[in-house]
Amino acid sequence: MLEGLPPHRPSHVLRLLTDERSARAMTDLLGEMFDPTETAVAAFEDEDGRTWRLEAYFADAPDEDYIRALIRPVIGDAADAAEFRTIAQQDWVRASLEGLKPVRAGRFLVHGAHDRDSVRGNDLAIEIEAALAFGTGHHGTTLGCLRALVSELKRRRPVHVLDVGTGTGILAFAAARALRQPVVAGDLDAEAVRTARENARANGLGPYLKLYEGPGVRHRLADRPRHFDLVFANILARPLRLLAPTLARVVATEGVLVLSGLIERDVPGVLSAYRLQGFSLVRRGVIEGWVALVLTRGGAAPRPRR
Repeated sequence: MLEGLPPHRPSHVLRLLTDERSARAMTDLLGEMFDPTETAVAAFEDEDGRTWRLEAYFADAPDEDYIRALIRPVIGDAADAAEFRTIAQQDWVRASLEGLKPVRAGRFLVHGAHDRDSVRGNDLAIEIEAALAFGTGHHGTTLGCLRALVSELKRRRPVHVLDVGTGTGILAFAAARALRQPVVAGDLDAEAVRTARENARANGLGPYLKLYEGPGVRHRLADRPRHFDLVFANILARPLRLLAPTLARVVATEGVLVLSGLIERDVPGVLSAYRLQGFSLVRRGVIEGWVALVLTRGGAAPRPRR
């Protein structure tokens, strides 16, 4: 379970062992109290099936006393056992790379340099070195979107593709690799855009990527009404709800919108926001607790083009 994605340059982490109820309660509490672009909270079940591990990542040094006071009503004196640690930059880079296991969807294979031997002759391979842009370890969200792309390519060949919140660039690269045509991709984080640009060059896709820095579609490359027939937004529930009007505006009349970065409890609110914009659910996929939604304008998926 994850509320938010770790910042691109996390400098500190809070770790605490607790029970499931407390872990979920603190995930909700910290997720609401801190800016999701600067702080993220994750909770995982330990191997013993009883203990839960809470981790909170911070872009800047947190106020430890304030956080202990915040969680004390939930876990009592166990708040004193919360461990705060500084994350060395090189440790974060190594952790990001170790988290990047090969991800396969159809012919797409996303891998790190250390897994080049996993590439088959007919793969559409994408090599990603995470550097300081986090995101490649969250396979449920990435894989769900890649599978949506595989399904879309079986149905038709999109002409205009947009990837909002591109992170390391995986989804944009996959679309560009398969279509051999330009893809627009953006992120509000300058480090992510820089990393995506470097990854694009490393994959020989530099000429196919039109990258921008900015929130949502707030850029001339992306803010094009009814232009994109395939739009990815693999971010978080809260920004997805807030972005519903602007994302909906740029999707073509018969376009497809793929939303991810969601857990089950997020789905009703996100669907409601997009139904208000005239979109309906075509299908949903769940991988490792992460949900990917495929939406179209109106009530039915477009028919395959012949």
